[in-house]
Amino acid sequence: MSLDDKLARVVSRFEELQALIAEHADPGSADYTGKLKEFSSLTPVVEGIRAYRSARDELDDLDALRQDSEGDAALRDLAEQEYRDVKQRLPELEQQVKILLLPKDEADARNAILEVRAGTGGEEASLFAMELFGMYQRWAELEGFRFSVLDVEETDLGGLKNGSAEIAGQEVFAKLKYESGVHRVQRVPVTESGGRIHTSAATVAVLPEAEEVDLQVEDKDLRIDTYRSQGAGGQHVNTTNSAVRITHLPTGIVAQCQDEKSQHKNKAKAMKMLRARIYDAERQRREEEYAAARKSQVGSGDRSERIRTYNFPQGRVTDHRINLTLYKLDKVVAGEALGEVIEALISEDQAARLALMQ
Repeated sequence: MSLDDKLARVVSRFEELQALIAEHADPGSADYTGKLKEFSSLTPVVEGIRAYRSARDELDDLDALRQDSEGDAALRDLAEQEYRDVKQRLPELEQQVKILLLPKDEADARNAILEVRAGTGGEEASLFAMELFGMYQRWAELEGFRFSVLDVEETDLGGLKNGSAEIAGQEVFAKLKYESGVHRVQRVPVTESGGRIHTSAATVAVLPEAEEVDLQVEDKDLRIDTYRSQGAGGQHVNTTNSAVRITHLPTGIVAQCQDEKSQHKNKAKAMKMLRARIYDAERQRREEEYAAARKSQVGSGDRSERIRTYNFPQGRVTDHRINLTLYKLDKVVAGEALGEVIEALISEDQAARLALMQ
Protein backbone atom coordinates (compact mmCIF):
# COMPACT_ATOMS: atom_id res chain seq x y z
CA MET A 1 0.00 0.00 0.00
CA SER A 2 1.37 3.41 -0.98
CA LEU A 3 1.81 6.24 1.51
CA ASP A 4 -1.03 8.19 -0.14
CA ASP A 5 -3.36 5.21 0.25
CA LYS A 6 -2.46 4.93 3.95
CA LEU A 7 -3.08 8.63 4.47
CA ALA A 8 -6.43 8.45 2.69
CA ARG A 9 -7.54 5.54 4.90
CA VAL A 10 -6.61 7.39 8.09
CA VAL A 11 -8.43 10.57 7.06
CA SER A 12 -11.46 8.56 5.97
CA ARG A 13 -11.64 6.79 9.34
CA PHE A 14 -11.20 10.11 11.16
CA GLU A 15 -14.12 11.68 9.26
CA GLU A 16 -16.22 8.57 9.83
CA LEU A 17 -15.61 8.76 13.59
CA GLN A 18 -16.38 12.48 13.58
CA ALA A 19 -19.79 11.78 12.07
CA LEU A 20 -20.52 8.82 14.36
CA ILE A 21 -19.65 10.84 17.48
CA ALA A 22 -21.88 13.72 16.39
CA GLU A 23 -24.82 11.37 15.77
CA HIS A 24 -24.31 9.07 18.79
CA ALA A 25 -27.47 8.51 20.79
CA ASP A 26 -25.78 7.62 24.09
CA PRO A 27 -22.75 9.80 24.92
CA GLY A 28 -22.29 7.94 28.20
CA SER A 29 -21.90 4.49 26.67
CA ALA A 30 -18.70 2.44 26.38
CA ASP A 31 -19.12 2.46 22.59
CA TYR A 32 -19.14 6.28 22.54
CA THR A 33 -16.12 6.45 24.86
CA GLY A 34 -14.20 4.04 22.62
CA LYS A 35 -14.96 6.04 19.50
CA LEU A 36 -14.03 9.29 21.24
CA LYS A 37 -10.71 7.78 22.37
CA GLU A 38 -9.91 6.60 18.83
CA PHE A 39 -10.91 10.00 17.42
CA SER A 40 -8.62 11.77 19.89
CA SER A 41 -5.69 9.50 19.02
CA LEU A 42 -6.18 10.15 15.29
CA THR A 43 -6.48 13.94 15.64
CA PRO A 44 -2.71 14.71 15.72
CA VAL A 45 -2.15 12.21 12.91
CA VAL A 46 -4.71 13.91 10.68
CA GLU A 47 -3.31 17.34 11.52
CA GLY A 48 0.11 16.11 10.36
CA ILE A 49 -1.40 14.63 7.18
CA ARG A 50 -3.18 17.89 6.37
CA ALA A 51 0.03 19.90 6.89
CA TYR A 52 1.90 17.51 4.57
CA ARG A 53 -0.81 17.59 1.90
CA SER A 54 -1.04 21.37 2.12
CA ALA A 55 2.71 21.69 1.53
CA ARG A 56 2.50 19.36 -1.48
CA ASP A 57 -0.35 21.39 -2.99
CA GLU A 58 1.56 24.60 -2.34
CA LEU A 59 4.62 23.13 -4.05
CA ASP A 60 2.56 22.32 -7.18
CA ASP A 61 1.11 25.86 -7.29
CA LEU A 62 4.53 27.46 -6.85
CA ASP A 63 6.00 25.19 -9.54
CA ALA A 64 3.37 26.41 -12.00
CA LEU A 65 4.04 30.06 -11.10
CA ARG A 66 7.82 29.82 -11.45
CA GLN A 67 7.50 28.20 -14.88
CA ASP A 68 4.97 30.73 -16.21
CA SER A 69 7.06 32.44 -18.93
CA GLU A 70 4.33 34.98 -19.61
CA GLY A 71 3.96 36.02 -15.95
CA ASP A 72 5.65 38.81 -14.05
CA ALA A 73 9.41 38.24 -13.66
CA ALA A 74 9.49 39.45 -10.05
CA LEU A 75 6.61 37.09 -9.20
CA ARG A 76 8.48 34.20 -10.84
CA ASP A 77 11.58 34.96 -8.77
CA LEU A 78 9.51 35.06 -5.57
CA ALA A 79 7.79 31.80 -6.52
CA GLU A 80 11.21 30.22 -7.20
CA GLN A 81 12.47 31.11 -3.74
CA GLU A 82 9.31 29.90 -1.99
CA TYR A 83 9.36 26.73 -4.12
CA ARG A 84 12.88 25.89 -2.86
CA ASP A 85 11.85 26.58 0.75
CA VAL A 86 8.75 24.36 0.59
CA LYS A 87 10.62 21.62 -1.28
CA GLN A 88 13.26 21.61 1.45
CA ARG A 89 10.59 21.37 4.17
CA LEU A 90 8.53 18.63 2.51
CA PRO A 91 10.74 15.59 3.38
CA GLU A 92 10.61 16.58 7.06
CA LEU A 93 6.81 16.81 6.97
CA GLU A 94 6.66 13.42 5.23
CA GLN A 95 8.91 11.89 7.89
CA GLN A 96 6.73 13.33 10.64
CA VAL A 97 3.64 11.79 9.02
CA LYS A 98 5.35 8.39 8.78
CA ILE A 99 6.24 8.56 12.48
CA LEU A 100 2.65 9.49 13.34
CA LEU A 101 1.49 6.42 11.38
CA LEU A 102 3.66 4.03 13.42
CA PRO A 103 1.59 1.62 15.55
CA LYS A 104 1.17 3.00 19.04
CA ASP A 105 2.03 1.11 22.19
CA GLU A 106 -1.31 1.01 24.01
CA ALA A 107 0.52 1.75 27.27
CA ASP A 108 2.28 4.92 26.06
CA ALA A 109 -0.37 7.31 27.37
CA ARG A 110 -0.35 5.79 30.86
CA ASN A 111 1.28 6.92 34.05
CA ALA A 112 4.35 4.91 35.06
CA ILE A 113 5.42 2.94 38.10
CA LEU A 114 9.16 3.35 38.61
CA GLU A 115 11.11 0.74 40.57
CA VAL A 116 14.80 1.11 41.42
CA ARG A 117 16.71 -1.66 43.16
CA ALA A 118 20.35 -1.85 44.27
CA GLY A 119 22.32 -4.53 42.42
CA THR A 120 25.88 -5.81 42.71
CA GLY A 121 28.30 -3.61 44.60
CA GLY A 122 27.20 -3.61 48.23
CA GLU A 123 26.68 -0.24 49.89
CA GLU A 124 28.00 1.63 46.86
CA ALA A 125 25.26 0.05 44.72
CA SER A 126 22.68 1.25 47.26
CA LEU A 127 24.05 4.80 47.18
CA PHE A 128 23.98 4.75 43.37
CA ALA A 129 20.40 3.42 43.42
CA MET A 130 19.39 6.38 45.62
CA GLU A 131 21.03 8.78 43.13
CA LEU A 132 19.09 7.21 40.26
CA PHE A 133 15.85 7.49 42.21
CA GLY A 134 16.59 11.18 42.80
CA MET A 135 17.53 11.66 39.13
CA TYR A 136 14.12 10.45 37.99
CA GLN A 137 12.37 12.57 40.61
CA ARG A 138 14.14 15.74 39.46
CA TRP A 139 13.55 14.87 35.79
CA ALA A 140 9.84 14.37 36.49
CA GLU A 141 9.60 17.72 38.27
CA LEU A 142 11.36 19.49 35.37
CA GLU A 143 8.93 17.85 32.93
CA GLY A 144 5.95 18.99 35.00
CA PHE A 145 5.03 15.44 36.05
CA ARG A 146 3.87 14.41 39.53
CA PHE A 147 6.29 12.15 41.38
CA SER A 148 4.70 10.24 44.28
CA VAL A 149 6.84 7.89 46.37
CA LEU A 150 5.14 4.54 46.91
CA ASP A 151 7.74 2.70 48.95
CA VAL A 152 11.37 3.23 49.97
CA GLU A 153 13.73 0.94 51.87
CA GLU A 154 16.93 2.73 52.86
CA THR A 155 20.30 1.54 54.17
CA ASP A 156 22.17 2.80 57.22
CA LEU A 157 24.32 5.12 55.06
CA GLY A 158 21.39 6.67 53.22
CA GLY A 159 21.48 4.35 50.24
CA LEU A 160 18.47 2.69 48.64
CA LYS A 161 17.85 -1.05 48.81
CA ASN A 162 14.75 -0.63 46.70
CA GLY A 163 12.28 2.12 46.01
CA SER A 164 9.19 2.69 43.93
CA ALA A 165 7.20 5.71 42.81
CA GLU A 166 4.25 6.67 40.65
CA ILE A 167 5.03 9.24 37.96
CA ALA A 168 1.87 10.85 36.59
CA GLY A 169 1.44 13.06 33.56
CA GLN A 170 0.88 13.07 29.82
CA GLU A 171 2.68 10.28 27.92
CA VAL A 172 4.89 9.45 30.92
CA PHE A 173 5.33 5.77 30.08
CA ALA A 174 6.13 6.63 26.44
CA LYS A 175 9.12 8.62 27.66
CA LEU A 176 10.33 6.41 30.51
CA LYS A 177 9.84 2.91 29.11
CA TYR A 178 13.37 2.81 27.65
CA GLU A 179 14.88 3.18 31.14
CA SER A 180 14.26 -0.43 32.16
CA GLY A 181 17.46 -2.39 32.58
CA VAL A 182 20.76 -2.47 34.44
CA HIS A 183 22.44 0.89 35.09
CA ARG A 184 26.14 0.65 35.90
CA VAL A 185 28.30 3.16 37.77
CA GLN A 186 32.09 3.45 37.72
CA ARG A 187 33.69 5.62 40.41
CA VAL A 188 35.66 5.65 43.66
CA PRO A 189 33.11 4.79 46.38
CA VAL A 190 32.81 7.04 49.42
CA THR A 191 33.27 3.86 51.47
CA GLU A 192 36.58 3.03 49.73
CA SER A 193 39.72 4.27 51.49
CA GLY A 194 42.14 3.03 48.82
CA GLY A 195 40.86 5.31 46.10
CA ARG A 196 40.26 2.50 43.61
CA ILE A 197 37.53 2.77 40.97
CA HIS A 198 34.74 0.27 41.56
CA THR A 199 31.92 -0.86 39.29
CA SER A 200 28.48 -1.21 40.84
CA ALA A 201 24.99 -1.55 39.43
CA ALA A 202 21.32 -0.87 40.03
CA THR A 203 18.28 -2.22 38.25
CA VAL A 204 15.50 0.05 36.99
CA ALA A 205 12.05 -1.19 36.01
CA VAL A 206 9.41 1.06 34.48
CA LEU A 207 5.88 -0.39 34.38
CA PRO A 208 2.74 1.11 32.85
CA GLU A 209 0.23 1.85 35.58
CA ALA A 210 -2.79 -0.45 35.44
CA GLU A 211 -6.35 0.60 36.12
CA GLU A 212 -9.07 -1.58 37.62
CA VAL A 213 -10.74 -1.91 34.22
CA ASP A 214 -7.56 -3.45 32.75
CA LEU A 215 -7.67 -6.63 34.78
CA GLN A 216 -9.80 -8.34 37.37
CA VAL A 217 -7.91 -9.08 40.59
CA GLU A 218 -10.18 -11.05 42.88
CA ASP A 219 -9.82 -11.07 46.65
CA LYS A 220 -9.69 -14.87 46.72
CA ASP A 221 -6.51 -14.72 44.62
CA LEU A 222 -4.69 -12.52 47.13
CA ARG A 223 -2.74 -13.31 50.27
CA ILE A 224 -2.26 -10.22 52.42
CA ASP A 225 0.40 -10.25 55.14
CA THR A 226 1.05 -7.45 57.61
CA TYR A 227 4.24 -6.83 59.54
CA ARG A 228 6.13 -4.10 61.34
CA SER A 229 7.92 -1.68 59.04
CA GLN A 230 11.71 -1.70 59.09
CA GLY A 231 13.78 1.45 58.62
CA ALA A 232 17.47 2.20 58.25
CA GLY A 233 19.26 1.97 61.57
CA GLY A 234 16.00 1.59 63.43
CA GLN A 235 14.52 4.76 61.97
CA HIS A 236 10.84 4.92 61.10
CA VAL A 237 10.20 1.59 62.78
CA ASN A 238 6.52 1.23 63.54
CA THR A 239 5.25 -0.39 66.71
CA THR A 240 2.17 -1.68 64.88
CA ASN A 241 1.83 -4.04 61.92
CA SER A 242 1.32 -1.26 59.39
CA ALA A 243 3.51 -2.63 56.59
CA VAL A 244 1.67 -4.69 53.98
CA ARG A 245 2.79 -7.45 51.61
CA ILE A 246 0.32 -8.69 48.97
CA THR A 247 0.88 -11.88 46.98
CA HIS A 248 -1.11 -12.65 43.83
CA LEU A 249 -1.46 -16.41 44.19
CA PRO A 250 -2.11 -17.36 40.52
CA THR A 251 1.08 -15.66 39.31
CA GLY A 252 3.22 -15.48 42.45
CA ILE A 253 3.72 -11.74 41.88
CA VAL A 254 4.38 -9.84 45.12
CA ALA A 255 4.12 -6.16 46.07
CA GLN A 256 4.75 -4.59 49.43
CA CYS A 257 4.68 -1.16 51.04
CA GLN A 258 5.81 0.15 54.39
CA ASP A 259 6.21 3.85 53.58
CA GLU A 260 3.05 5.04 55.32
CA LYS A 261 2.15 4.78 59.02
CA SER A 262 -1.36 3.75 58.03
CA GLN A 263 -1.91 0.10 57.12
CA HIS A 264 -4.82 1.18 54.88
CA LYS A 265 -2.61 3.56 52.87
CA ASN A 266 0.15 0.97 52.58
CA LYS A 267 -2.36 -1.58 51.29
CA ALA A 268 -3.66 0.87 48.66
CA LYS A 269 -0.11 1.62 47.45
CA ALA A 270 0.84 -2.07 47.42
CA MET A 271 -2.27 -2.86 45.34
CA LYS A 272 -1.31 -0.15 42.85
CA MET A 273 2.14 -1.72 42.44
CA LEU A 274 0.69 -5.24 42.27
CA ARG A 275 -1.74 -4.27 39.50
CA ALA A 276 1.07 -2.65 37.54
CA ARG A 277 3.25 -5.75 37.86
CA ILE A 278 0.46 -8.14 36.81
CA TYR A 279 -0.49 -5.90 33.88
CA ASP A 280 3.16 -5.57 32.84
CA ALA A 281 3.73 -9.32 33.00
CA GLU A 282 0.76 -9.89 30.68
CA ARG A 283 1.92 -7.09 28.38
CA GLN A 284 5.43 -8.57 28.21
CA ARG A 285 3.96 -11.98 27.40
CA ARG A 286 1.98 -10.55 24.48
CA GLU A 287 4.93 -8.60 23.17
CA GLU A 288 7.16 -11.66 23.14
CA GLU A 289 5.12 -12.75 20.14
CA TYR A 290 6.87 -9.97 18.26
CA ALA A 291 10.34 -10.90 19.52
CA ALA A 292 11.88 -11.06 16.04
CA ALA A 293 10.83 -7.51 15.29
CA ARG A 294 11.83 -6.26 18.72
CA LYS A 295 15.43 -7.34 18.19
CA SER A 296 15.85 -4.41 15.81
CA GLN A 297 14.29 -1.97 18.24
CA VAL A 298 15.55 -0.03 21.22
CA GLY A 299 14.12 -0.76 24.65
CA SER A 300 13.36 -4.45 24.48
CA GLY A 301 12.31 -4.31 28.12
CA ASP A 302 14.84 -6.95 29.15
CA ARG A 303 15.65 -5.88 32.70
CA SER A 304 18.78 -8.02 32.87
CA GLU A 305 20.31 -6.07 29.99
CA ARG A 306 23.09 -3.60 30.79
CA ILE A 307 21.83 -0.45 29.17
CA ARG A 308 23.87 2.47 30.53
CA THR A 309 27.15 3.31 32.25
CA TYR A 310 27.75 6.38 34.42
CA ASN A 311 31.53 6.94 34.50
CA PHE A 312 32.30 9.58 37.15
CA PRO A 313 36.10 9.88 36.65
CA GLN A 314 35.53 10.76 32.97
CA GLY A 315 32.29 12.67 33.55
CA ARG A 316 30.47 10.69 30.88
CA VAL A 317 27.24 8.76 30.45
CA THR A 318 27.09 6.07 27.77
CA ASP A 319 23.92 4.36 26.58
CA HIS A 320 25.13 1.08 25.10
CA ARG A 321 22.02 0.36 23.03
CA ILE A 322 22.52 3.32 20.71
CA ASN A 323 26.23 4.04 21.33
CA LEU A 324 25.40 7.48 22.69
CA THR A 325 27.97 9.17 24.95
CA LEU A 326 27.38 12.50 26.67
CA TYR A 327 30.13 14.25 28.60
CA LYS A 328 27.67 15.91 30.96
CA LEU A 329 27.25 13.32 33.69
CA ASP A 330 26.45 15.90 36.39
CA LYS A 331 23.55 17.30 34.35
CA VAL A 332 22.21 13.85 33.54
CA VAL A 333 22.28 12.75 37.18
CA ALA A 334 20.67 16.08 38.13
CA GLY A 335 17.80 15.23 35.78
CA GLU A 336 18.52 18.23 33.53
CA ALA A 337 20.09 16.35 30.60
CA LEU A 338 18.31 13.01 31.05
CA GLY A 339 15.79 14.21 28.48
CA GLU A 340 18.55 14.28 25.83
CA VAL A 341 19.19 10.57 26.37
CA ILE A 342 15.47 9.77 26.35
CA GLU A 343 14.84 11.73 23.14
CA ALA A 344 17.76 9.97 21.42
CA LEU A 345 16.34 6.59 22.42
CA ILE A 346 12.87 7.52 21.14
CA SER A 347 14.33 8.72 17.81
CA GLU A 348 16.38 5.54 17.41
CA ASP A 349 13.36 3.35 18.14
CA GLN A 350 11.24 5.29 15.64
CA ALA A 351 13.93 4.90 12.98
CA ALA A 352 14.13 1.15 13.61
CA ARG A 353 10.36 0.75 13.35
CA LEU A 354 10.19 2.90 10.23
CA ALA A 355 12.79 0.63 8.62
CA LEU A 356 10.59 -2.38 9.36
CA MET A 357 7.67 -0.68 7.58
CA GLN A 358 9.58 -0.14 4.32
